[in-house]
Amino acid sequence: MRYILFFLITSVFSISTVQSQDTFSIVAVDSVTGEVGSAGASCVDLFQFGGITDHFLGQLIPGVGAINTQAYYDTGNQNNATARMNLGETPSQIIQWLTSNDVAGNPTVRQYGISAMINGSPQSAAHTGTSTDDYKNHIVGPNYSIQGNILLGQQVLDSMEARFLAEEGDLACKLMAALQGANMVGADTRCATNGTSSLFAYVKVAQTTDTFGNPSFIASVRTHDGDGIEPIDSLQLKFDLVHPCGSADLNELNQGILEIFPNPTKGKFEIRLNESSGKEATLKIHSFDGSLILEETFTDFTSIDLTKFESSLFLLIVEAEGEKITRRVIKN
Repeated sequence: MRYILFFLITSVFSISTVQSQDTFSIVAVDSVTGEVGSAGASCVDLFQFGGITDHFLGQLIPGVGAINTQAYYDTGNQNNATARMNLGETPSQIIQWLTSNDVAGNPTVRQYGISAMINGSPQSAAHTGTSTDDYKNHIVGPNYSIQGNILLGQQVLDSMEARFLAEEGDLACKLMAALQGANMVGADTRCATNGTSSLFAYVKVAQTTDTFGNPSFIASVRTHDGDGIEPIDSLQLKFDLVHPCGSADLNELNQGILEIFPNPTKGKFEIRLNESSGKEATLKIHSFDGSLILEETFTDFTSIDLTKFESSLFLLIVEAEGEKITRRVIKN
């Protein structure tokens, strides 16, 4: 099944370079399923650029590998890396070629992460130029590469790796978990004054049957500088709407505990929390773009009215006694 989320409509203009450092990201391959994926985030206000998608840093070659191009990103280098991968070169060979053939003759300001399947086995490699802004580094594993610059510190990359390895879900879930590992104020130090880790974030995964440029899964979000909205949190909400990970089984078990009627709804519906014994619960409802539109506390039962909102999919989260239950509510 194909899940493709388009959250923003970009202008028809295009630019070949983004003259700014781009921060933390990960590429990975799944040697069992053959999926390839990329995820990343940065404190760059993409609303200032035309023709740029939220996921421009990552290039996916279905059934082969993934390439992240960052730190004074240039489409020429990204296109060259893609061409070398299509020739069958290993990640290390691609890195060596890129540093020897930089489109502007300055590989010291570039950063790359590459993972690919080579003769049935995963390989990864990375490059962090000496002139990229501190803190900068990369971590390379057998089937993944994590890289970043202008970071709060090594803890950002270490946390991303730990969360990626600990997640037991599929590749998309593991990539989303890696981003959550960097969900700390000032992960990209430029965003410390914004009170966020970054300004945009994305996850995308291609299956072996996908065509180039059309991955099966894309989820992304961008925010304005100064909004103070954490894009990784907003991305997680959108992600969960279409691709639940570890919490899915728990929510299935909790189907009888939380009742919503009617759902789908024309706007008004009721929520009943069974087995709560009169204890207070917190309700949060998020719109499809991740915005919090309602928050309240209730005991056992509450009535909700969303008639003033347009037809859409909403995410409902109820927390009680340390337990969290999520539901999708459809407004027709």
